Amino acid sequence: MSDLTTFLEATGALAGAGGLGYAKIRAPRVYWSLVGLPVTWGRFTVTYGSTMDVCGLTVQPSGLRAFMVRNVARREVQPVPPKVRRVRGTSTGLRVSLRLPAGLEPADVAAASERLRHAWGVHSVNVIEAKPGVVELRMTGYDVLKRVRMPRRFKTEPMVVPVALRDDGTAFVRDYLKVPHALTLGANQSGKSMYQRNLIKGLAKLPVGLVGIDCKRGVEHSAYAPRLSALATTPEEAAHLLDVLVEEMEARFDLLSEHRVSDLWDLPEKLRPVPLVVLIDEVAELFLVAAKKDEERRDRMVMQMVRLAQMARAIGIYLEICGQRFGSELGKGATMLRAQLTGRVIHRVNDKQTAEMGLGDIAPEAVFAVTTIAPDRPGVAVAGDSSGGWSRIRTPETSPAEAAAVCQDYAHLTPGLPTLAPFRPAVPAEPTTDVAPSLIKPWPVAD
Repeated sequence: MSDLTTFLEATGALAGAGGLGYAKIRAPRVYWSLVGLPVTWGRFTVTYGSTMDVCGLTVQPSGLRAFMVRNVARREVQPVPPKVRRVRGTSTGLRVSLRLPAGLEPADVAAASERLRHAWGVHSVNVIEAKPGVVELRMTGYDVLKRVRMPRRFKTEPMVVPVALRDDGTAFVRDYLKVPHALTLGANQSGKSMYQRNLIKGLAKLPVGLVGIDCKRGVEHSAYAPRLSALATTPEEAAHLLDVLVEEMEARFDLLSEHRVSDLWDLPEKLRPVPLVVLIDEVAELFLVAAKKDEERRDRMVMQMVRLAQMARAIGIYLEICGQRFGSELGKGATMLRAQLTGRVIHRVNDKQTAEMGLGDIAPEAVFAVTTIAPDRPGVAVAGDSSGGWSRIRTPETSPAEAAAVCQDYAHLTPGLPTLAPFRPAVPAEPTTDVAPSLIKPWPVAD
């Protein structure tokens, strides 16, 4: 009997170890919750003070505190680390809220994030400034971008679309009220089109109008025709469509002036025009011309895009511009337009100069992160904004058929705008599955 018990215990131990090994590879969230989180929490608790000291994140205590320690507690005065306010475990990592002592700033903690990552044995450490004097360490226990699983819960707000997953386990969202215009760059097969598909998939479910400009004869945007209020597939059509959008912008400004408000969202809901998101694929096709006679049209298109980028936020028209490169070599007005695009999402690029075009003017330290994106990880990108912050993100895999199906399901939300009616794409008729009854009477076969 004792031999049987020993055998069962050994078999159970081996099965448990094998299960944990399998979970570490196939179900990292489960492994982290069962093993990684308790181990990391314990290591953090035991080594916090010494780790902060060797990482240079301690300061000398105030005179009063040093006096009390020396004369009342009869102890040697030690440097003071940031005070731990709260520790919270998540399904992907560990969140630690720290109160910084006088003499430290969030940039000091961010500069030591790589050393903290190795000291506590986690995959990454991101430093977020919660409020003045308080930072949050967002530790990630494993590579959450290897297999993207979007969070099930996030704040649902107007004009907010979850698009990708950050490397700290949170959702990366496009908030058009905070970041009205954005630029997406990336080489071929970098995941740029997948990012746009996820964006359109999320926008299709919102009460907004979608305007597509795809000068590759509509090969990208034609599949989303049921949900598009307008579509231009050639530079000539794009020029006319941009003129109409500027006219729509001016009409909406007249409406704001009439009601003495300065923003679309200040209007009563019954008077508020529907927001418009303009999706421009391969923006270089609007800049490049083959003949001198087309330069005037090109200059006018660029001028209209710049006007929309400068003023259209207040009246609910937002720009999403995609391309492989976006530099001054495209022509006059390129740099001016890029300066108005606050949001930046840069996928894998072919050269460092392209990364600098997208992030060099807002987050120079993120340029190196772009150049290290591996070719075998499509969808990985670096997202930045004008605040100087940046993070690695990855878009969940979405097929063109899946995005087209969502546009078909939510086609009833497509607003009918009279000014854009001439550009409304034709929606292909759905194939019918009903079979008409046969008019031929069957004739029995004789044996």
